[in-house]
Amino acid sequence: MYRGLANLGYGEGRNLQVERRAIEGQMDRLPRTVDELVASKVDVIVAVGYHAAIAAKQQTTVPVVVFATGDPVGAGLVQSLARPGGNLTGLSDWSVELTPKRLQFLKEMAPGLRRVAVLWNAGDVGMTLRYRASETGATAMGISIQALGLRDTADFEDAFRALTRERPDALLLVADSLTNSNSKRVFEYVAAHRLPVIYELDFLVRAGGLMSYGPDLDESLGRVANLVDRILKGAKPADLPVEQPTRFRFAINLKSAKAIGVTVPPMLLQRADEVVE
Repeated sequence: MYRGLANLGYGEGRNLQVERRAIEGQMDRLPRTVDELVASKVDVIVAVGYHAAIAAKQQTTVPVVVFATGDPVGAGLVQSLARPGGNLTGLSDWSVELTPKRLQFLKEMAPGLRRVAVLWNAGDVGMTLRYRASETGATAMGISIQALGLRDTADFEDAFRALTRERPDALLLVADSLTNSNSKRVFEYVAAHRLPVIYELDFLVRAGGLMSYGPDLDESLGRVANLVDRILKGAKPADLPVEQPTRFRFAINLKSAKAIGVTVPPMLLQRADEVVE
């Protein structure tokens, strides 16, 4: 986002002041954090994730731009994509459209795919909606889902035990702060059990994940920056339609594929936007 703002002529310390706040997974800190931002008289709040977005929506009339919240309509953050209403706009995602593509990539990587485990943050409304989109998409493709909802870091061990007891054919990890911060544990588990997995964000493939398909983060964050710019110039969030990603990236890590004994089909490799070797 900061790169996008720089491209629009903003420079921190020159014509832009940024108040950064991180709650490090402690959701009970959100109300106080929003109050602090309001007290510092910010002109716009960028809220990353559903919990931050709903806290900002409920506690202030300051304009809010949301990102990584899943479906903002389904989550009750906005009235509609075209007419958000209230003090909030931002980016939506395309979970319903993207899930079949992710499952198809898994099927090409793991022929004979019949059952996919889904790990997601069940304490996040936005991510739960993403999981439900995955479930719907899988059912339409004749694939069964092994649902493994998580609420905190400790739940990963229970999920791994469930995966060991009832081994699926592959795994889909729904991306949010909880799953992303525990991605190394997932990498270690799937490597030890030779389990194909697809992620939603390409930086996880660079970090050791097998493959990913999802929105281009640079483009998405650039659009967040553009919405911030328009609000700073006087636009009201209620008049700014919620935007959707337009560019998507498919990434594969060949080293990770080799580690789990998977040969990447040539046709799949040719479609990759990024190949990590």
